Amino acid sequence: MHSTLRRVGGIGLTTTLALGLAACGPDAGDTSSSGDGADGAFPVSIESALGTAEIPERPERVVTLGQGSAETAIALGTVPVGIESYEWGSDDTGYLPWIHEAVTEAGEELPEQFAGADDIDFEAIIELAPDVILAPWSGVTQEQYDILTDIAPTVAYPDLAWSTDWDEQIEIIGQALGQPEEAEELIGEIEGRFEDAAAENPGFADLTFSYVYTDGPGTLGVFLPDEQRVAMVRGLGLQVDPVVETFPETEGTDSALVGLENADQFGDSDLIFTFYTDPETRAEIESQDLYGSIPAIERGSVVTSDDNSFVTASSLINPLTVPWVIDRYVPLIEEAAQTLDD
Repeated sequence: MHSTLRRVGGIGLTTTLALGLAACGPDAGDTSSSGDGADGAFPVSIESALGTAEIPERPERVVTLGQGSAETAIALGTVPVGIESYEWGSDDTGYLPWIHEAVTEAGEELPEQFAGADDIDFEAIIELAPDVILAPWSGVTQEQYDILTDIAPTVAYPDLAWSTDWDEQIEIIGQALGQPEEAEELIGEIEGRFEDAAAENPGFADLTFSYVYTDGPGTLGVFLPDEQRVAMVRGLGLQVDPVVETFPETEGTDSALVGLENADQFGDSDLIFTFYTDPETRAEIESQDLYGSIPAIERGSVVTSDDNSFVTASSLINPLTVPWVIDRYVPLIEEAAQTLDD
């Protein structure tokens, strides 16, 4: 497993991704570049916490659930025929913008979108006639999984829902698509992008941060160092405030609920990263005296965005989101850091 900070269809898609990852990777349309050949990787068995997916041959019709799997499949050269919709982070095209950009710029057909989460549209998935269903970073339940496996081999999470590490997710998808070597290359490319961004912004290494969240008045939580939002920021060179590691994890969340009464413990964080579901909630949260007394909040050293697409992308580490996020993140961090000198 990688300790630092690497998604489908159409021949040659990876060579045309304007996001730049494909320029460093193999041409996923050439199956002879997949180690011993993608077809030679099958049949393959992938165990998960919910069951074992037996994939007899290279999948051509891929469906994804949860987040991040569609992007990795795309980066590996397979545009899914169907993906779970995520309206909160989508732009006016109705798609997550980095997915829409990658697929349309490659001249491929956009995937069908269907309802997921608690109300998976099984009928829509059946109509898509998938060869495999990828859900390694999702909240699929055992009951849902049992239905999905009657439709196609389904790859779920290896341990707990929504807890698969970003690099492990890429490795799992690479195995499912018969492209483990290309998956490793994607991981390396992501790590390289983070290293480049950190090198270009050396001052970030001197900044400590905490990534907090709220669930209404009186609440306060903090994401732990390996959570993907935090790992995204760490990849840019910033340092997690040591206090974060003193809080016990709320099982399976990569976060800790600390309560607003502990807001003073974030006094040494140079920057606070956070997000709000809507402007009304933001105003309500920021009006709380304890929240406002956090030094970084008080002086405006806050990195946040009201762009739901950005909030979503910066919460996911995969081959499409990382390049999309970095250029947008750096100015926000620089602006917040300037308040330290005021």
